[in-house]
Amino acid sequence: MGDFEICNFTLQFLRGRWFMMFASFLIMSGAGATYLFGVYSKTIKSTLGYDQSTLNLLGTFKDLGANVGVLSGLLAEVTPTWFVLTVGSVMNFVGYFLIWLAVTKKIATPKVWQMCMYLCIGANSQNFANTGSLVTCVKNFPESRGMMLGLMKGFVGLSGAIFTQLYLAIYGNDSKSLILLISWLPSLLSLLSVFSIREKKFPRHPNEVKVFYENLVISIVLALLLMGITIAQKYLNFSHSAYVLSATIVCIVLFLPLVGAIREEYAYWKLKMQQLKSAPSRVVIEEPPLPESKPATGQSMSEIVELPEYASNMEKIEEKKKVGCFSDIFKKPKRGEDYTILQALLSIDMLILFVATFCGLGCSLTAIDNLGQIGESLGYPQHTISTFVSLMSIWNYFGRVCSGFVSEKLLLKWKVPRTLMMTFALLLPAIGNLIIAFPFSGSVYVASLLIGFSFGIQLTLLFIIISELFGLKYYSTLFNCGQLASPLGSYIMNVQIVGRLYDNEALKQLASKGLTRSMVKELTCIGKQCYRNSFIILACANIFGALVSLILVWRTKEYYKTDIYKRFRDQMEENEKEMRMISTAEK
Repeated sequence: MGDFEICNFTLQFLRGRWFMMFASFLIMSGAGATYLFGVYSKTIKSTLGYDQSTLNLLGTFKDLGANVGVLSGLLAEVTPTWFVLTVGSVMNFVGYFLIWLAVTKKIATPKVWQMCMYLCIGANSQNFANTGSLVTCVKNFPESRGMMLGLMKGFVGLSGAIFTQLYLAIYGNDSKSLILLISWLPSLLSLLSVFSIREKKFPRHPNEVKVFYENLVISIVLALLLMGITIAQKYLNFSHSAYVLSATIVCIVLFLPLVGAIREEYAYWKLKMQQLKSAPSRVVIEEPPLPESKPATGQSMSEIVELPEYASNMEKIEEKKKVGCFSDIFKKPKRGEDYTILQALLSIDMLILFVATFCGLGCSLTAIDNLGQIGESLGYPQHTISTFVSLMSIWNYFGRVCSGFVSEKLLLKWKVPRTLMMTFALLLPAIGNLIIAFPFSGSVYVASLLIGFSFGIQLTLLFIIISELFGLKYYSTLFNCGQLASPLGSYIMNVQIVGRLYDNEALKQLASKGLTRSMVKELTCIGKQCYRNSFIILACANIFGALVSLILVWRTKEYYKTDIYKRFRDQMEENEKEMRMISTAEK
């Protein structure tokens, strides 16, 4: 390859679909900082002197910011992708950097509402990363959306464990420095990818499914590697050099999809060059235009050329002009076609998803946010609590890729509705909640596995189901609206139930020792009873959400028996025809 050819290939690679996919994986790997709240929440609590209810309030605002992505969705409807990613990177840096300044006492101690705002801003940046990269990739790979969403959300699930290894290698075991790492690294990844991630009408690639499975294998290797390193760090004393080595190995595996991206793009580039070289040269002779023929006097143009399709289209346009903009809200299209935003939000299907998400994701987020305090109440050391968070992050990953690939296989081969898998994902965390309520030796490991795995399944399935039921035209807004129930559920479960019951138990323990709340700096509860009643309530809420989701299974069972991707295959064929015509014209 000469210098010109290298430049040509590099430009094509950076603007191609495969590098776009790899860049999206990196952004997703840095977009899960909210799942590390259990690691640094103890630092915020002790440094700023908060009780458990206040800490749970901070966790709720973190969940509120992470799940209320309507602003990013609406912004994506009217602005290019690079602008959405840039806004998200700025918000991420500002929010978490201010938190780091607060816990390191570099600024005056902020009020509780200010800390809530910082966490909300930092966590909300995750929605801009999701909307910018995830929605773009789904639109570029509509027929493989299940696998694409599974992979991308899987990398988000691994991000907690990846960040843990990086901060141990860079800063050592210092949770304050973890907040600093969260502030600058995700922002940098988004800024480096702003011009690579864009929506484009790519023709379906023959190796598309193969590449997805290759990336699945790489991500599974990464997850197993992170699990092995995490377990080894629990039982062995790692030096700083060992932490650096383990983080380096993690980064090498994380960048392996780049090798496949270069291979696929190079194969496509070689094929394109061969076609251009083998194309026969031809001379184009332009003839002078014929004189325009004018209609005879008294003869209209419609008499010369009959345009029945044009006339019918004009009639439809005139009818739409007469109809009000809100009149079609309740005249919903068929499932799978493009709903408007109001049509989707006011549909019964979305209402059922809202209730199921309120129960399922609300309970799971509550368990994740309290994982650090659960370990503390049961007498686990701080280093082991970090292990819980990392393992939950890894099993969260397995849940995400499982929901994407397994549900895709079940749907295509046996027409099993994805909504049925959602019911399963709502029943699974109920078992984990009961294990926390009635703990035994090592029970938190099992509970973190079940809750992390089910949380990954729920979140990924929610995004896939919304895209399949309501179309992709307004997907950037609808998938952000679809997860609004989770912060509401997190607030009620986390603050009003878990936080209050925990503080009540802590006050009982103080009273038994003859102490009052004003005599202690930090309100702490120790023992099995701290989370027993609250997590029994969470288990009941999960079971109720599963029963509600069965209604959606019944409503959508006929739809999932059809070929739900036929419309996209037809559109892909039209795109391929257009590109072939353009290629022929260029030759």
